[in-house]
Amino acid sequence: MPKEIRIEVTDEVYDQLQRLAAVDHVEADQYAAQLLTADLQHARFRESAAAFAEQFGPAFAERFGGAAGTTRAA
Repeated sequence: MPKEIRIEVTDEVYDQLQRLAAVDHVEADQYAAQLLTADLQHARFRESAAAFAEQFGPAFAERFGGAAGTTRAA
């Protein structure tokens, strides 16, 4: 079952949220939920990528060259 949270935002933020929601033809609260969900998914991705790089970075660097945790310019 979905949970409900309440947050306070300035009038300016709410107006912008309403404008952006209108573009997608959804209500402001639905749009805010979509933004929050996407942001949390992005945070989970970054955390997973960091854990993956920490776990496998040294082996990758050993196998394919380059220092673990660094990138090469293309």
